[in-house]
Amino acid sequence: MEAGGVGLALQSRAAGFGSGQRRSALWGGESRSRIGSLRVADPAGAAATAAVRALGSKPVAPLRARKSSGGHENSHNSVDEAMLLKRKSEELLFYLNGRCIYLVGMMGSGKSTVGKIMSEVLGYSFFDSDKLVEQAVGMPSVAQIFEVHSEAFFRDNESSVLRDLSSMRRLVVATGGGAVIRPVNWKYMKKGLSVWLDVPLEALARRIAKVGTASRPLLDQPSGDPYTMAFSKLSMLAEQRGDAYANADVRVSLEEIASKQGHDDVSKLTPTAIAIESLRKIESFAVEHTVDNPGGDSQVESQIQRIKTV
Repeated sequence: MEAGGVGLALQSRAAGFGSGQRRSALWGGESRSRIGSLRVADPAGAAATAAVRALGSKPVAPLRARKSSGGHENSHNSVDEAMLLKRKSEELLFYLNGRCIYLVGMMGSGKSTVGKIMSEVLGYSFFDSDKLVEQAVGMPSVAQIFEVHSEAFFRDNESSVLRDLSSMRRLVVATGGGAVIRPVNWKYMKKGLSVWLDVPLEALARRIAKVGTASRPLLDQPSGDPYTMAFSKLSMLAEQRGDAYANADVRVSLEEIASKQGHDDVSKLTPTAIAIESLRKIESFAVEHTVDNPGGDSQVESQIQRIKTV
């Protein structure tokens, strides 16, 4: 299939989440955003359409208190995190004003996991750009697209996906690790807010080595120690992409979060804790840039000033 044949036209309705209408009344936004069906100029189009609708409409599992080793619910840390997450999302919704959130970062950094949590609590829809490319091309994995076609073919389709998602509102999008290397992708992502999940390479290598590299074509190696090989390749990719990741509006450092929580290992962080810090950073960025914009919406600026005085 020609790369240009991807031709996304996003038109279907995104899922509403329980408090969507209440949030709409409070924040003045739409309770549901229009997303769309995926039109692809080949026989795979029908399957891709159904897959995109499923992705856009399937809510993630609700947050639940974790159980301790004794079988009883530990209702302190997990419930506190859930409550804090809810509060931060309610504070942020006004500043977002429907803008999309794009998560960027190295492969294995948790973009999809954190993104699903954020989309649920914000009442947004979640999309994984890699999955959309797979469905548009009609192949089951990024690795197979690389093998059968090429990385350039994949990147062309990735840019098409991001272009069309950028015309939508109220989405959280987990991008592929290499999406940042094309300047045109930043043009699309800058229509919303971008968040870099910055994870230490050692932690990434341990995580990837544990689950394997078969699904990650840029890391898959025929032999050698999995951790050593993964760390070596990740280091090279980080060197190539470091400046590109820094283009993100917000940087969320897992090392900084772990330090604040008294952990010596980022693997001890919960995805919810990372989502909370992401929301905090996004809010700080959005508040600063809304207030600094003299041509901004007067109602937004008035609400910001009111919140600051509370």
